[in-house]
Amino acid sequence: MTETAPRPTLEAVAERAGVSRATVSRVVNGAHGVREALAERVRRAVEELGYVPNQAARSLVTRRHDAVAVVAAEPETRVFADPYFAQQLRGISKELTAHDSQLVLLLTEGREDHARVGRYLAGGHVDGALVFSLHLHDPLPGLVRSAGVPTVFGGRPDWEDGRDDVVYVDSDNRGGARAAVRHLAGLGRTRIAHITGPLDQTSAADRLAGFREVRPGADAGLIARGDFTSGGGERAMRELLDRCPDLDAVFAANDLTAAGALRVLRERGRRVPDDVAVVGFDDMLPVAEQTDPPLTTVRQDIEEMGRLMARLLLRGLDRGAAADGREDSPETSETAETSETSGASRTSQDSGAPASTASGVILPTTLVHRATA
Repeated sequence: MTETAPRPTLEAVAERAGVSRATVSRVVNGAHGVREALAERVRRAVEELGYVPNQAARSLVTRRHDAVAVVAAEPETRVFADPYFAQQLRGISKELTAHDSQLVLLLTEGREDHARVGRYLAGGHVDGALVFSLHLHDPLPGLVRSAGVPTVFGGRPDWEDGRDDVVYVDSDNRGGARAAVRHLAGLGRTRIAHITGPLDQTSAADRLAGFREVRPGADAGLIARGDFTSGGGERAMRELLDRCPDLDAVFAANDLTAAGALRVLRERGRRVPDDVAVVGFDDMLPVAEQTDPPLTTVRQDIEEMGRLMARLLLRGLDRGAAADGREDSPETSETAETSETSGASRTSQDSGAPASTASGVILPTTLVHRATA
């Protein structure tokens, strides 16, 4: 039986680098204040020896777990089938990976799942949480609040208690909807219908509001409720055609909804865009470029939304660590004489850049012209 070689220790790294154990600890734990030449010697020794920090011991020093919970308020069948979630998770994963932090995915489908997620978050397993796809009356915000973990939300929350002290990242859903409907009206379409998303989500409610801002006198029969799925788009499109056979345009609340609507229009013998023009929302390339014909849609940068959620959370954690004094004065004479101070982050207000509110960031949307409108 082959004996396993002992794991390299912090002391072994210190000896190899010719520095103190305290300096190695500071470099390994990401603390500031070590001169770059010394830090490079430590990193080289770590690589040569194959040293892997003990996560439990590291957490005692940094009070960080280097893990973030990503909570999707949707059943797993929806999360793994909808490319929207794949793009958002990709953005989150890229940002966390760049900061050597782990993604812990938590899905909720029922009341038991909510309780499980609440217990996990309160158990001190993660540094913070990213929560998205919230529905009205969802208990998740209360559970996260009770757990006391730093949180960033994907999408503008709709708090019944009027709270505005949350951090969130969202897209300009109203502005994107207005652009879509104005484009259809500019094509000379007069009977413009809208297939909504689930109206217990602020993104869908905001897109409906944008539609109504451009078409304030629209016939109520031209609005049909969907659920952000292609099946929901099919059902809503059949309902609209039965109710309003003379409609000549459709603004669908997302690309999957539009894809379902296009299938029904083809079944009913309606030519797109000749008879009925269609605009979606999202610009998810696996969907928008593969519909027949390719879909004109409103683009939101879904991956960037995920990346920005993670970035805001990590920045908040770093500021909290600095405020708690975890990156305090140097411990030995080998450290630098000055310490690094992090300035407050600012959001650019340039054209096309994210717009910041008191507690959130709104990313811009743009209309992408293809063949359906």
